[in-house]
Amino acid sequence: MAIQWFPGHMHLTRKAIAERVKDIDVVIEVLDARLPGSSANPLLSELTGHKPTLKVLNKQDVADSERTPLWLDWYNAQPGTRAVALDASDAAPARKLIDGCHQLAPNRGGMAKPMRVLICGVPNVGKSTLINTLSNKRQAKTGDEAGITKLEQRITLADDFYLWDTPGMLWPRITAPESGYNLAASGAVGRNAYDEELVALELLRRLQRQYAPLLEVRYKLALPEGAVAQMDDEELLAAIGKKRGAMLGGGRVNVQKAAEIVLTDFRTAILGRITLETPAEFETWREAGRLEDAERNARKEARKVKTKKPQRGLLVL
Repeated sequence: MAIQWFPGHMHLTRKAIAERVKDIDVVIEVLDARLPGSSANPLLSELTGHKPTLKVLNKQDVADSERTPLWLDWYNAQPGTRAVALDASDAAPARKLIDGCHQLAPNRGGMAKPMRVLICGVPNVGKSTLINTLSNKRQAKTGDEAGITKLEQRITLADDFYLWDTPGMLWPRITAPESGYNLAASGAVGRNAYDEELVALELLRRLQRQYAPLLEVRYKLALPEGAVAQMDDEELLAAIGKKRGAMLGGGRVNVQKAAEIVLTDFRTAILGRITLETPAEFETWREAGRLEDAERNARKEARKVKTKKPQRGLLVL
């Protein structure tokens, strides 16, 4: 199942970013540290690719502490890019953003040449919470759902540091299915755009391979050691539903409710510190998505050629 979500206000956001970026010195892209590759918007890279970029791996306190350094190294190796990891609710690390911007644009600063920064990211990465922490004011709306911020707003962090906040934006076509599932699991996608049961099953499959002990601790399924990692994902979801009382009449499991429980436990970090992807995994998904997209476009062009009516010859008198 391909997960796609690009509502109307995101079209407006794309236009606003394309216009605003002309006068911007640095772009801050806020990422979810639990899915640092999947939450990086390739459309933003196209719109702002010529500008220095600070990648912020937000929510580091709920991400896998062994995997976050891998992602920092991966992003810091890219030209014109710096990467930092932080927890938006902690004011001290958040100040690293201002320093990072000055390192990327050392010639900006002071009233004559104030720093002009665009901050952006996919929905529900904690961008608004981060802005409120930086400015010590509640200037941006926050909430545990995709699409809270709808309008661009300018925020003054210092006399010579201006920050433009933009609504969360995905991209028109998510080419890597794995990224689509990870984004949906994190809450970056509107609920009407995906099937919660399918997303929960995909999430459980990944957690079984990489974080089975966390599942065993959270759901207390009373199974032999190592059994959780070997279970069928649907069987595991049903077992979780039974354990948490998600039941219907006749002893049937309420699978929808069980899926909601799993997704909520992941989003609120009750399961523990988790990162759903490594740089190597993400690059594999991205390359496969590119190849599939290229093949899809080739098939589309071939159909156009096949159905194109031949032109009639000119009549010469």
